[in-house]
Amino acid sequence: MTTQPRPVYVIGAGPGGLAAAAALRARGVRAVIVEKSDGVGASWRRHYDRLRLHTTRRLSALPGLPMPRRFGRWVSRDDVVRYLEKYAEFHELELVTGVEVTRIEPAAPDPEGENGNGDGDEGGWILHASGGRELAAAAVVIATGYNHTPALPDWPGRDTYEGRLLHAREYRNPQPYAGQDVLVVGVGNTGAEIAVDLVEGGAARVRLAVRTAPHIMRRSTAGWPAQRSGILVRRLPARLVDRLGALVAKASVPDLSAYGLPRPTTGLYSRVKQGSIPVQDVGLIDAVRSGTVEPVAAVEAFDGAEVVLADGSRITPDAVIAATGYRRALEELVGHLGVLDERGRPRTHGARTPDQAPGLYFTGFSNPISGMFREMAMDAEKIAKAVSRRSGAGAS
Repeated sequence: MTTQPRPVYVIGAGPGGLAAAAALRARGVRAVIVEKSDGVGASWRRHYDRLRLHTTRRLSALPGLPMPRRFGRWVSRDDVVRYLEKYAEFHELELVTGVEVTRIEPAAPDPEGENGNGDGDEGGWILHASGGRELAAAAVVIATGYNHTPALPDWPGRDTYEGRLLHAREYRNPQPYAGQDVLVVGVGNTGAEIAVDLVEGGAARVRLAVRTAPHIMRRSTAGWPAQRSGILVRRLPARLVDRLGALVAKASVPDLSAYGLPRPTTGLYSRVKQGSIPVQDVGLIDAVRSGTVEPVAAVEAFDGAEVVLADGSRITPDAVIAATGYRRALEELVGHLGVLDERGRPRTHGARTPDQAPGLYFTGFSNPISGMFREMAMDAEKIAKAVSRRSGAGAS
């Protein structure tokens, strides 16, 4: 009797999961993608309307399929979704939708090697999924995404705030806010873009609450994209890149201190290492200089209809949009395996697997200066190579 090798399960049908599955398939490894929504690219479908990749089309393609030239240099949200749909179809990926994996457990060792790993000493994994399903896997690639679960600070008075409070994930376009006074909280790329979008969409007043002054950089200078610079300096010492970044910023980005947005006191790459990506300018600089986006102090609390800021001032906006980031939300899935750090992030990434969890891979949980799509594409190839080497797939 021959026993069919157990597949590699890929959790998540975003760009990281699709890329990993395609790379595995190219090496002769059966990969099954499990996605809790009803299609690929679910998180991309939920993003706000004006969103575009900050990385170039040519440097954002996944393995085995270029992005069409008609998408332009900076690919729109809708075109990203179209590309992901085409990618799954082109590579004939095996996709199971509407099923959520809730917990991953090590399988019992298989001394006879019938699990398809080829070495007989590892039992693989059991995936517990919705509907009482238990899926047996030779290996698992977790690609549930960097921006998984909205993180909303537990501000005092938040639950009794009388105005409208929403996370940036719920924001689509400025139409509902035309003529309104809006406070955007958080000056990462999302907060900066939403603030500009609101101004262009007719909001009466837009304020941007800033806790830590961001690094701002031009998306492209004289045709040279910031992403290429990120690729060139990524392996250099942080102190050197910090100095280079400061010089570039002084030459290309005006000092906005007089408008309430001072230059940051910490280095650009040192901040990247801590998970804070520079803001790519898509109109924020001009909006701040023109006064249409007003930087204000960070939010400290809510009091009735008022928002209390860190400098003691109080404002009464019609709506507050919290661009306060996301959590990876991996604790229930793999937290019991000891593979996460104190911030809930995977301790290993790409082709490396934890010592206590061989065959468990993570992709898409970093936000590199060189571009997330590019890094996920590279991770996919490395993961596929590692899996095929362990299982002996494609060797014959």
